[in-house]
Amino acid sequence: MFVDSHCHLSFPELSSQLDEIRAAMAQAGVDRALCICTTLEEFEDVHALARQYDNFWASVGVHPDNEGVQEPTLQDLLDRAARPRVVAIGETGLDYYQMDERKGGRTVADLEWQRRRFRTHIQAARTCGKPLIIHTRSASADTLAILREEGEDGSPGSAGGVFHCFTETAEVARAALDLGFYLSFSGIVTFKNAADLREVVAFVPDDRLLIETDSPYLAPVPFRGKLNNPSYVPHVAAMVAQVRGVPVETVAEQTSRNFERLFAGVRA
Repeated sequence: MFVDSHCHLSFPELSSQLDEIRAAMAQAGVDRALCICTTLEEFEDVHALARQYDNFWASVGVHPDNEGVQEPTLQDLLDRAARPRVVAIGETGLDYYQMDERKGGRTVADLEWQRRRFRTHIQAARTCGKPLIIHTRSASADTLAILREEGEDGSPGSAGGVFHCFTETAEVARAALDLGFYLSFSGIVTFKNAADLREVVAFVPDDRLLIETDSPYLAPVPFRGKLNNPSYVPHVAAMVAQVRGVPVETVAEQTSRNFERLFAGVRA
């Protein structure tokens, strides 16, 4: 019934509890999940989940905030994207959050390596015809600009994809939608201080909406502060349904259908 379009089940805190998580997913009506890759070193573990379980799929990518890891070449991404049950490129994008404090006082100009990495992922997605999973934090202007420069405008030949764990403004949301992207919302929409984000949730078209957990992070209310997992995605759906004034079953159906449309080969 429900789909978690973005989770990190290869992370140790979740992989060690996989049997329990899968049982909880079944009880909660969460029938599918997309397992997200954040480094090339991690890819084999992510892909193993998709190979082992018929309701899991995988992506391949290197998170924009990961340094000191294997830098992906175009061929690295294409080779892994060609494997069975790999349905997306990412997560990829730009992350400038707390840049000065976290990154030794470096400037946006010093993060050119992030922008090069992002362009490599976009080129891989366009080459293999698989959608992008976009992470953007405190970098929306550059994220949108690079997508446009690389030809991602929703026209034939564009890879398209999803802005995952969307937390940006309504203006950024409209720009992403104009480029043909989907928007995915996490447990953040349930947080008390997320009123502006809920306003974004209200206007996203029915056919561009996805839900996710981004687990093990960002557990929704009433589990905020606890370890997140895909069985909690119905709580995200419930808030989305409340904001949009529709039954939760409608959100489940719409987001499941959108998941199937965006990520080829993920039908239950």
